[in-house]
Amino acid sequence: MRAAILAKLTYAVGKNPEVASQRDWFIATTLAVRDRIVERWMTSTRATYEAGRKRVYYLSLEFLIGRLLGDALMETGLTEPVRAALAGLGVDLEKLRQIEPDAALGNGGLGRLAACFMESMATLQIAAYGYGIRYDHGLFRQVIKDGWQHEYPENWLAFGNPWEFERPEVDYSVGFGGQVETIEAEDDEVKHIWKPEETVDAVAFDTPVTGWRARHVNTLRLWSARAPDAIRLDAFNQGDHVGALAARVRLEAISKVLYPSDATPAGLELRLRQEYFFVSASLQDIIRRHKQQHGDLRALPEKVAIQLNDTHPAIAIAELMRVLVDLEGFGWDEAWEITTAVFSYTNHTLLPEALESWPVPLMERLLPRHMQIIYLINALHLDLVRSRGEHDGRILSDLSLIDESHGRRVRMGNLAFVGSHKINGVSALHSDLVKRTLFHELDRFYPNRIVNKTNGITFRRWLYEANPGLTALLVDTCGDKVMDDPFALADFETAKDDAGVRDRFAAIRRAKKVELAKIIRERLECKVDPDALFDVQIKRIHEYKRQLLNILEIIALYDAIRANPTGNWVPRVKIFAGKAAASYQQAKLIIKLANDVARLVNRDPAVRGLLKVAFLPNYNVSLAEAIIPAADLSEQISTAGMEASGTGNMKLALNGALTIGTLDGANVEIKDHVGDDNIFIFGLTTEEVDARRRKGLDMADEIGRSPMLEEVLDALESGVFSPGDPARYAGLADAVRHHDYFMVAADFDAYYAKQRAVDARWRDRAAWWRSSIVNTARMGFFSSDRAIAEYASDIWDVPVPPVK
Repeated sequence: MRAAILAKLTYAVGKNPEVASQRDWFIATTLAVRDRIVERWMTSTRATYEAGRKRVYYLSLEFLIGRLLGDALMETGLTEPVRAALAGLGVDLEKLRQIEPDAALGNGGLGRLAACFMESMATLQIAAYGYGIRYDHGLFRQVIKDGWQHEYPENWLAFGNPWEFERPEVDYSVGFGGQVETIEAEDDEVKHIWKPEETVDAVAFDTPVTGWRARHVNTLRLWSARAPDAIRLDAFNQGDHVGALAARVRLEAISKVLYPSDATPAGLELRLRQEYFFVSASLQDIIRRHKQQHGDLRALPEKVAIQLNDTHPAIAIAELMRVLVDLEGFGWDEAWEITTAVFSYTNHTLLPEALESWPVPLMERLLPRHMQIIYLINALHLDLVRSRGEHDGRILSDLSLIDESHGRRVRMGNLAFVGSHKINGVSALHSDLVKRTLFHELDRFYPNRIVNKTNGITFRRWLYEANPGLTALLVDTCGDKVMDDPFALADFETAKDDAGVRDRFAAIRRAKKVELAKIIRERLECKVDPDALFDVQIKRIHEYKRQLLNILEIIALYDAIRANPTGNWVPRVKIFAGKAAASYQQAKLIIKLANDVARLVNRDPAVRGLLKVAFLPNYNVSLAEAIIPAADLSEQISTAGMEASGTGNMKLALNGALTIGTLDGANVEIKDHVGDDNIFIFGLTTEEVDARRRKGLDMADEIGRSPMLEEVLDALESGVFSPGDPARYAGLADAVRHHDYFMVAADFDAYYAKQRAVDARWRDRAAWWRSSIVNTARMGFFSSDRAIAEYASDIWDVPVPPVK
């Protein structure tokens, strides 16, 4: 290994060891490790071709893969050999791991789920490709200035990406705009020929995805946009040097940034261009591979399963129909049968704003043939509904793929439903709500399509790599089998009454808290006590996730400590991390409030360090890996009925954090697995939230019965936390008082009371660590291996080794 690293340093990096920088060593080490993976990658690919296996294609606009060096070393079993090889060269492996940038190709749970699923598909030796976009900048880099979020480009590719392979020969043309010509053939059939106005090339970049113990390696193929003509030479020679590059800049903007703001018409168009760009390139690649190996496209459902990760890739349904009907000469009915058999769709949200819809005029201009196809799909779909006895105009309108109520828009969720053979939610509660609310009418006419597939996480990344100390304890307690069988964690519960195991678990947690305290001090200049309770809420900033509820409780606790300074208070560190969408002003205001509260609380000598607040900027996978093993309490406090599943709740519980949360998303199933005594559940249920909303959103009466909440809101409105701008948070307070859609006021007292129950459990350290051990021991169900095995058997019809 040492020789391999030195060879890469010399021949690939072009440096002598005496002058090599840490980055040079990182690249050399990565390339040496990559060589080992490539051998197994080729073996896996060859075996898939020789066996003629069915492939799974996972289409996702996000893949939040994070740093890969530590992951690759762990998966291949090379961590210690590489550590030793580098030590012999005077290089520290841990420092090299910190040099690697996070691949910021996702926003949060959706992208991280895609990364976990890709790893589990490789672990279960399912032949799979992930398809997405190789964003030049990915999600923005979050910088906090004076408490406000500012967005800057995330330059993860600034020094290149040693993990990927550019495939310039894999280059597909993707069209936009133009006209559709209609030609009558000799057999009286009408043929449609789309002639795009402009095209952009999609160039492939491949990254190997290694499964556990490197038994199988799959491919993540990301597309980069390239203009067919790099420069207009005539314009350049005439002196228009900027104009000569304008077309290239506009076309290549497609793969520049993840989630460009859609607040403007240009931004909206760019978002649609991104989605069609990667879908078109991916389907061209899938069909090329299938034809090359199997020939007949009628066999597509037998050899291909395509999973749509949310509605972002839903245009793929219309695109496959276009390819089959217009380019391959299939009749409509046969093409539709193939399409629906190939596609399945994962729904991730019940939020109306997150269920994509596109203005019909934009679709007609940008994708004219696809709009024609969608119209025909819709007409035949509604004909089917009418043939089954439904003639109610309101219901037909709800079932339609076209929303006529607020300007004509294409409902991508409805398209994904009608064009797929299976639709799944991502937790038991969410799937039930999908069936009862979002797609209730569609479920009546297309029964048995909706199934549940509760999300999961890869234990390799979120336990073995993130928390090696706890992993060693698990192996010592449960045996080596725990490394290969997630359900073997159950044996750990037998040690919950072993004081020695509890003490060792506590020591492992404290060591991680010391590491996190160091990060907080370095990044925020805030000193925190690692012996305090670390209370963590790390997720995208959104009103339904209710960071605001958490902050209001902090203010109430702060007031209580000052009013009774000699009380038996449990020292707490409240830790936040997460990004707000660039155009989401309310979420950005909540970030500002968290930082304003932190500034006042952390500097108040009257609190005597009993309460600290830390908002860590630029939340990403690497920061999550530092926070999660150090967390004592996991905040999962979304408004009931609004979080589809969550995966942070699983990662935190797996590492032994106790959950405080509502009966929302996968919290329900976590509660079922860990038991009522090992979780802190509070607040309104989904049904109670619905009933309260029907009653009205004005909470003046409820707030009047809660002097504590009244005092907190008064403090916000009077400028206690914003003395330079007293009215800054008046709108937030007013929304809680009179338009409490997210039930912040309705759940406040229950949340505050449950936090005091957390205090009581924390004081009984033996009880706390028993519950912590139980949480870890009962998380086997939440492995992404289990989730992927269920997808494989129930949706994709792909055989996998049995998962207990």
